[in-house]
Amino acid sequence: MRIVEMLLSIPPMLMSLVIISALGFGTLNVGIAVALSSVAAVTRLMRAEVLRVRTAVHVEGAIVCGARWTRILLRYVLPSAVGPVLALAALDFGLVVLAVSSLSFLGFGEPPPAPEWGALVAGGRNYMATAWWLTALPGLTVAVVVLSTTRLARALESRRNIR
Repeated sequence: MRIVEMLLSIPPMLMSLVIISALGFGTLNVGIAVALSSVAAVTRLMRAEVLRVRTAVHVEGAIVCGARWTRILLRYVLPSAVGPVLALAALDFGLVVLAVSSLSFLGFGEPPPAPEWGALVAGGRNYMATAWWLTALPGLTVAVVVLSTTRLARALESRRNIR
């Protein structure tokens, strides 16, 4: 967990830029960099949920009955702990889309013929006065995707709280 805390202390965009500088440009490398910079929060939440669930009555009952640790983990702990992690993953998906678009806007993604949202926004900057839609529509698409994934994450979280 000390490594995870160290990763949480580094800003995700800065870590992504360092990883991209080491791996090189391209969509795959941007995806790897953003995933590596986002994994610390998911790891911390999953550990907290497993620690919470392992003291539940049904898990302790399985331990007392002599079930193997793999069965306890796969049958009792993981199904109970996966809900908050899915909600965080849905919320992080919006942040990942925003991060990939930002890195693509800065020029770390694929070269300009590739249809990346950030590259489309960057390519339309020079034509804002005459063709505003070249920048506005990809930017609006990014905003709609990020807001809809945030809405989905809130719905997953509220559904988990109802149960």
